[in-house]
Amino acid sequence: EGFIKAGANIGSVIGQFLFGYLADAFGRKAVYGKELMTIIFATILCISVPSYIGAEGVLIWIGVFRIILGIGVGGDYPMSASITGDRASLRKRGTMLTYVFANQGWGSFVGSLVTMAVLACYKTAMDKNGQVYKIDAVWRIVVGLSLIPAFGTLYQRLTLPESTRFNKTRNTEADEAQKETDPENEKEGELKKAAVDTSSSEQSSVQAEVADVKKKAHIHEFLKYMSEWRHAKLLIGTSLSWFLVDIAFYGINLNTSVVLQQIGFDGAGNNAWHKIFRVATGNLIITALGFVPGYYVTVLTVEWLGRKWIQIQGFIMSSVFIAILAARFHDLSSVAFIVCFALMQFFFNFGANATTYMYPAELFPTRYRAFAHGISAASGKAGAILASLAFNALSKKIGTPAVLWIFVGCNLAGAVVTLVCLPEVRGRDPDAIELEERRVAGEQRINST
Repeated sequence: EGFIKAGANIGSVIGQFLFGYLADAFGRKAVYGKELMTIIFATILCISVPSYIGAEGVLIWIGVFRIILGIGVGGDYPMSASITGDRASLRKRGTMLTYVFANQGWGSFVGSLVTMAVLACYKTAMDKNGQVYKIDAVWRIVVGLSLIPAFGTLYQRLTLPESTRFNKTRNTEADEAQKETDPENEKEGELKKAAVDTSSSEQSSVQAEVADVKKKAHIHEFLKYMSEWRHAKLLIGTSLSWFLVDIAFYGINLNTSVVLQQIGFDGAGNNAWHKIFRVATGNLIITALGFVPGYYVTVLTVEWLGRKWIQIQGFIMSSVFIAILAARFHDLSSVAFIVCFALMQFFFNFGANATTYMYPAELFPTRYRAFAHGISAASGKAGAILASLAFNALSKKIGTPAVLWIFVGCNLAGAVVTLVCLPEVRGRDPDAIELEERRVAGEQRINST
């Protein structure tokens, strides 16, 4: 059970690292769309699992291809965030990033609706005629329908042009690298003009070498950039806060059966069709009450309240409602439990679940944005993996309320990390900041020679 839950997140860690690096090293245009092709490939293979291999074989098959699916889903995090961050104006950057991320809420909502609709189509066969095996067709149809929006957006992704901001950064890197290839320039400190005439063919050769070196040296440049504490502190802040929020967020949302049981939508009793339909209904309620409203309050207020304030209050307020659930887990009525759980979800999404996605795309300069976002997102998914693998074992050993108290501690720690490590990024231009840092460093090198 833990492997099935963690499979997609394991793949996500790989995809976030891989696509984050590739997007910075080779460009957004060269990579964007490949993550969606991976998702499409894995989804088709998931729904193509042969029934004759038995229940255990089916679970292994799905688990393996969920990892591949996760690679594509994980790759979408740094790709979508960096592309949005590259194109958005400073004034509306936070709104655009949150709007992109908010579609997760609609995905969960529509997914629950589709599940209920497909189940309704099979009600007669499963409920009245007792053809329970039809559930095999239900899950294949539900998962397969996700291919429609995937194919619908694939062409746009593959043909999206490179952003002006990324091209400008790449040209700046090439200019700097070309200057560094001329030892006379470095010796004489002539950083803007070369005194040596070269033929056009020689210039093309140098440019090709510079481009090749730039791609190979990206990791070195990234590590050099992060070797400064002022930059490393930001990456630690984005990674650790995302890790902590995902322990609580996915620890709860990958184990919604516990919640559904408390509110009477766990599918207990009745026949198979009624059980599954009630679970789908419960998931729809949870999504409608907490996910979507929280995301869109963030969309509407992020440029006004700021990212740091939203993240800190989200950590604290979600901790309050998790603490209530932990303290009164067996005493709350179904209505009180739903209200408390919905408010907890609201403050996750009007809080750290949304802002941790935004922060790396706004803190780091264009040349390192995707890789830094991939590292931060992978840290978050590491927290999700830890939660998905540990939740069931800990719940059986120390009880669900005790596990919820652990989540409270993680959230409060996240608030402290945000307060200490992360600045407000509203209106921040990381490219201008990096350019100024490079200018100052260049002047210091000249003065030291």
